[in-house]
Amino acid sequence: MESEHYDAVIVGAGFSGMYALHKLRDDLQFNVIAVEQGSDVGGTWYWNRYQGARCDAESIYYSYSFSLQVEQGWSWTEKYATGPEIFEYARYVADCHDLRRSIRFKTTVEAAVFDEQSNVWQVRTSDGRSVSASFLIMATGPLSIPYVPDFRGRDKFKGRAFHTSEWPDDLDLTGKRVACIGTGSSGIQTCTAIAPAVSQLYVMQRSANFAVPSANRPLTPEEIEAVKAAYPEERRNELRSKAPKTAMSVGEEERLQHYSEMWEAGGLRFLNSFSDIMFDEQANETVAEFARSKIREIVENPEVAEALCPVDHPFGSKRLCVDTGYYEIFNRPNVTLVDLRRDPIVEFTETGIKTEAHQYDVDVVIFATGFDAMTGAVRRIDLVGRNGMKLKDKWSHGPTTYLGFAISGFPNLFLIHGPGSPSVLENMIRGSENQVDWVSRCLAYLRRNGIETIEATPEAEADWTEHVNRMANATLFPRSNSWWAGANIDGKPRAFMPYVAGLRRYMKFCYTAAAQRYRGFVLDGKDQSGDEDLTETSVEDLLDVAEHRWYGIAGLPPPPPRRRQKAVTS
Repeated sequence: MESEHYDAVIVGAGFSGMYALHKLRDDLQFNVIAVEQGSDVGGTWYWNRYQGARCDAESIYYSYSFSLQVEQGWSWTEKYATGPEIFEYARYVADCHDLRRSIRFKTTVEAAVFDEQSNVWQVRTSDGRSVSASFLIMATGPLSIPYVPDFRGRDKFKGRAFHTSEWPDDLDLTGKRVACIGTGSSGIQTCTAIAPAVSQLYVMQRSANFAVPSANRPLTPEEIEAVKAAYPEERRNELRSKAPKTAMSVGEEERLQHYSEMWEAGGLRFLNSFSDIMFDEQANETVAEFARSKIREIVENPEVAEALCPVDHPFGSKRLCVDTGYYEIFNRPNVTLVDLRRDPIVEFTETGIKTEAHQYDVDVVIFATGFDAMTGAVRRIDLVGRNGMKLKDKWSHGPTTYLGFAISGFPNLFLIHGPGSPSVLENMIRGSENQVDWVSRCLAYLRRNGIETIEATPEAEADWTEHVNRMANATLFPRSNSWWAGANIDGKPRAFMPYVAGLRRYMKFCYTAAAQRYRGFVLDGKDQSGDEDLTETSVEDLLDVAEHRWYGIAGLPPPPPRRRQKAVTS
């Protein structure tokens, strides 16, 4: 039987996939379908239903800007929305724009092979169907493949054990003895939420992590009304909240006072207290020591407090956590910190977990052990490009892309939030809009000019990867074993994957390449005489739109002035 053909297949129906579906289907009038493993939209918020799940970006900014209907119709209830509320928001968006009719749920893409004769992707899905598509859009999400280390004897355990992203619907932890392995965002949120209900909680810390208070609270109807009346201006104001001073340019008293004020205000903007925190080791140590002093102030047991104080990485070089009382739980009699650096896990037993010095008998084990970030979901699919090249082989020594969108040897394939893009260092919904807008403009250009294929050149890919690494190495981000660099996965090549030099700089590279007839790409089609309708003025206009949508993980400013960098060329 002949396979169905689409202009585009979108893999994933999280916030990136949903917007891509709307943009391509409704705005470009493409014949498009999305394939989604879950039974509904929402992506990470569909899967992550663990107790305490909450976004670390403020809810009024963690929202789409493309739809006035959604913007005015939806009202957030808290400063930092819970996972269930964000999931309902995703469902609301899908309802408003009738997205579900173009999504195949409970289906995964198992393989996709580029047919060089017909210039289409042949896509095989888990339901046994095959479809072809001119373009393949990977909106798989950077945190969608859960990872659990291969602990010895894990299958021996007779209780319940699961990853935070696979939280059982029927789970009741009341009165249970629980071990939670991992203290990243998921672990911190989970432990804070379940501590009051369980009889005993063992927080098994592999490495201490910094967390800042959220200062979460309900949003009043008056606040919501005011935000809706001036949403664009609110977003612009958020971008303007930059740190004008450097930490080392002020006296210690002023510096500590400012840290105190930012700590009380709460949230990831604490990392933006001063403009040099992620660029200067001495400045970073001042904020790290301030955070440690807060941990010592909160946690009553001095030995436990010291074990919770990170000393092995710069502040902010691992994903900063936003908490709602995490350090306070260690003052509860039913909560025990297990420092796995000092007392590592040896094996699982039938009744619990054995470390070198202790046996911890528990009823439930929660793996808050993170994800195969940024590349895991893409690598899981058997992607085959030109000349039989497999993506798994191409990326065997680390991921390489051009602009975070494209991969040499894989024509008509676009990544959303791929390695080499700002991705997890930005507000994911706004970032999705910016990246999907670029891809949709590209597809419209190809169609307008009768071009069948677009593919990154090896030279542009190599230059961009080198540029991404150079920008990262100018900061303190690579100075830690973070999942941003793949360090949480045994055997995964180490490479700092997100683009750190700021949204405006990133999008200027993207739109300038487009304005120059997609510099760095090879265009093979019927007619390559067309020219993108981008002037210098319109590039700046598009950058303004992109910036006004954006709120980074901490509103990070661009790097301090340095010598002029050589431009990326193809």
